[in-house]
Amino acid sequence: MKLPVINEELAARIVQSETDYFISRISSIGERDGNPEGVEVRKFGSATAFYIRTMPWGLFNSVKGFSQDDSDKLEEMIAFYRERDRAFQLDINPIGVHSETLKQLAVNGLCQTGFHSVLYGLPSSEPPQLPSNVQIRLIDNEADFDLYAGIHCVGSGMDIVHKHHFVNNNIGLLNRPGWKMFLALCDDMPAAVAVMHIGNNIASFTLAATAPEFRRKGLQTALLSWRMHEAYKANCELAVAQASFGSSSQHNMERVGMRIAWTRAVWAPLSQ
Repeated sequence: MKLPVINEELAARIVQSETDYFISRISSIGERDGNPEGVEVRKFGSATAFYIRTMPWGLFNSVKGFSQDDSDKLEEMIAFYRERDRAFQLDINPIGVHSETLKQLAVNGLCQTGFHSVLYGLPSSEPPQLPSNVQIRLIDNEADFDLYAGIHCVGSGMDIVHKHHFVNNNIGLLNRPGWKMFLALCDDMPAAVAVMHIGNNIASFTLAATAPEFRRKGLQTALLSWRMHEAYKANCELAVAQASFGSSSQHNMERVGMRIAWTRAVWAPLSQ
């Protein structure tokens, strides 16, 4: 099967797949008893705004799925974050956005602050050939999930004492419909993790992390290959992912056959 050429219809499906998994991901945090992290998910036309009171980073305070059809909601979106005294980012994909829309963003005090790669590829019918010292297994129990949380924590540059935050804010994904989590072992030691979401015949590779002492051993390439085959077994038509432009994550994705679909622009208020 040949990788399809990007067109408006396919691009719209890829954008929607990211919005769908993000809604599920953030909602799982908000579903904790009493919503202790202060999660809010708000629709503005076809765009979705995400806010987490205790997590000020742009990833968790972003607008996804924005297009020119949502231009009349732009001031409401900005007010949503301003009322919460929160910086935010607006993801701008090339689909459905024209020059007049970009001018409107600038008029409303936003500017482009970065780029982000969106990639896609075909699921692989061939089981991956893993190095002899690497094993990968599905995380489907709390013991493996505890290992996941620790690797996610230190792999994100945090001290292990903060692991409980990663437990609390990711436990909702364990056995959640559409989600699969994987643990990679290197020489029988827990070393790396990866997550994928399956919806509408698209597999989204949503997260990956490696413990610092196990980096540059090919574990993320192995986990990508593993998920490409898992996507095939789930009858997905495409595998998609996002990565910082030119990053090692992007390079790993390209090594397993993924291709850049487009480069997204990231916009944010000038004053934040």
